[in-house]
Amino acid sequence: MKIIACIKQVPDSEAKVKAEGGQVSWGDAPLVINPFDEYAVEGALQQKEAHNATVTALCIGPESAKEALKHALAMGADEAVLVSDPALENIDTVGAAKVLAAAIQKIGGADMVTFGRQTLDNGAGLTPAQTARVLAWPMLGWVGNIKVDGGSVQVERVLEEGRQIVKANLPAVLSVVQSIGEPRYPSFMGIRKASKANIPVWSLSDLGIPAPAAVVTRSELINPPVQETAIEMITGETPAEIAEKLADKIIAEKVL
Repeated sequence: MKIIACIKQVPDSEAKVKAEGGQVSWGDAPLVINPFDEYAVEGALQQKEAHNATVTALCIGPESAKEALKHALAMGADEAVLVSDPALENIDTVGAAKVLAAAIQKIGGADMVTFGRQTLDNGAGLTPAQTARVLAWPMLGWVGNIKVDGGSVQVERVLEEGRQIVKANLPAVLSVVQSIGEPRYPSFMGIRKASKANIPVWSLSDLGIPAPAAVVTRSELINPPVQETAIEMITGETPAEIAEKLADKIIAEKVL
């Protein structure tokens, strides 16, 4: 059995967002593996242990995204692949789905692809379903438990209304939530192995696809206007004098 865990590198959750030049800026925040994607890796590793599977971590991003892939390797993934190309710098979820689908097909032989439920930077949560559509595979979302039996997978979906058991034929795409279990900490040996790992980098030409055209229109982001307030202290010799001045001020300002 072969599983691919799709991850993303995002700014640390403590980062403060601001608008610069009409675009979102995270400043100098450190970049880490998307916290929700750790559950995708955990779900994949659970199936690795249960079915003697192999797990490949897959990521789209710049060269720095290798650090996020190394985190997945340290957790227990067997291999990692980075898709990096200048044309993918401002990719939207539709484009990401097309690129991920092409990379999954290039890796070949996958029985299952796992995602986190959303990313920390944009939180759209659309890429898993869009990738499944490009691959023409079943999509199972909000997965909190996974059971593979032969050529099918049964999952427990964690919904606001309760739990739902659904089943699909493999290969399939799964969007995993926190109920899958707490992500394991990278072991010391895993960290050492990951630090020495040679992670291949694929470009769009390696995947044999053109740069995806942007489908989502990005609006210019601006900071909210600064609201200035002024305080005027009303004083007087007696409470009656203060009250009279306050009444005159309220009438003058047309508050009443």
